[in-house]
Amino acid sequence: MKALGIIAGNGVYPFAMAKSARSAGVDRIVVTAFHNETNPALSGLVDEIEWMRVGQLGKMINYFKKAGVSAVVMSGQINPKNLFDLRPDIKALLVLGRLKTRNAESIFGAIGDELAKAGIELLDATTFMDDYLAQPGLVAGPKLDKRLEDDIRYGFEIAKEVSRLDIGQTVVVKNGTVLAVEAFEGTNVAIKRGGELGRKDAIVVKVSKPNQDFRFDVPVVGPITLETARDAKIRVIAVEAKRTLLLEREKLQELASKNGISIFAVSLDQVPHS
Repeated sequence: MKALGIIAGNGVYPFAMAKSARSAGVDRIVVTAFHNETNPALSGLVDEIEWMRVGQLGKMINYFKKAGVSAVVMSGQINPKNLFDLRPDIKALLVLGRLKTRNAESIFGAIGDELAKAGIELLDATTFMDDYLAQPGLVAGPKLDKRLEDDIRYGFEIAKEVSRLDIGQTVVVKNGTVLAVEAFEGTNVAIKRGGELGRKDAIVVKVSKPNQDFRFDVPVVGPITLETARDAKIRVIAVEAKRTLLLEREKLQELASKNGISIFAVSLDQVPHS
């Protein structure tokens, strides 16, 4: 691929994407970055970068077209509250006006449609990221006992149903009781709430939706998730194998080992085992 556009949100995901794309032979990396979201240090890894506000859809599309980019990926989150604090340009206003519901999926899906109209393909956000996908089994931390396995199994059932209803993709469970369900506030806030109720040794389960659109919505676990889990005294973070990205894996393994937190990846057709 000669050129790749990255729509860069916050966190380390855009950095991992830029490095992986470069390693895969992408010649030119062009980025749209957002004020108060994207880490400015990303500019050192890419060829071109344009800063804008969340909601400047017309500016973003025109920038990619002018740069000769025909394929883009979304990498990194946008703080959920910014989706309700948009200062949209005219194109974004027109897009938002056509939406019956305004959640992350509908908004980003509409952005993908507008990119397609401009001749720009929105690729899966896992493109170039195969090495970061969690593989089945114990990724880091202590082995699991039967009680933890049971909670993971139960948590997966609940999380899958909650995600099917488009509420959230993460639950916190302890001893067969659901302590917290992620909603619009995001994973880390849900972990904090669940940890406060569970006091210690609760389980976090994070899954993909049944019909996940991987162009803009990929489950991700990174060091911030582990640090949040540590502070909440979480015992296990269980994720869906081959459908979850593990970022900064060496740091994840270090944090997990140091704090006695297990990271376990589960396939849909398997149950956890130690």
